Amino acid sequence: YLKEEYAGDDRIRSMQVLNLRKEFELQRMQESEIIKEYSNKLLSIANKIKLLGSDFADSRIVEKILVTVPERYEASIASLENTKDLSKITLAEVLHALQAQEQRRLMRQDRVVEGALPAKHHEVDESKKIF
Repeated sequence: YLKEEYAGDDRIRSMQVLNLRKEFELQRMQESEIIKEYSNKLLSIANKIKLLGSDFADSRIVEKILVTVPERYEASIASLENTKDLSKITLAEVLHALQAQEQRRLMRQDRVVEGALPAKHHEVDESKKIF
């Protein structure tokens, strides 16, 4: 009884799965997003699909991530393509590679900010301007 009450009948479940699959397909990683946030969003949708009794392979999540991340991750993806068989790569391997690149990029940005010289603003006295 509880299972039927919670999940609904087969028709309702199949509609829920269809809607979740559509939601999954429409996902794109935003420029302001980090890999962890994006992968958590995809995993949440995939887990809901699995809870409703449908199959959803991790390889589909891997494909989605590799195709929809912003261009700044292209170097990591190219490296993965050259060193791994992408049809057999695990979700964890992809996430670790992309997160490592993200961390390096963030550390470089921090160093650039720390190394920046403070800007000085000189006010010009309007009465002393020479034209």
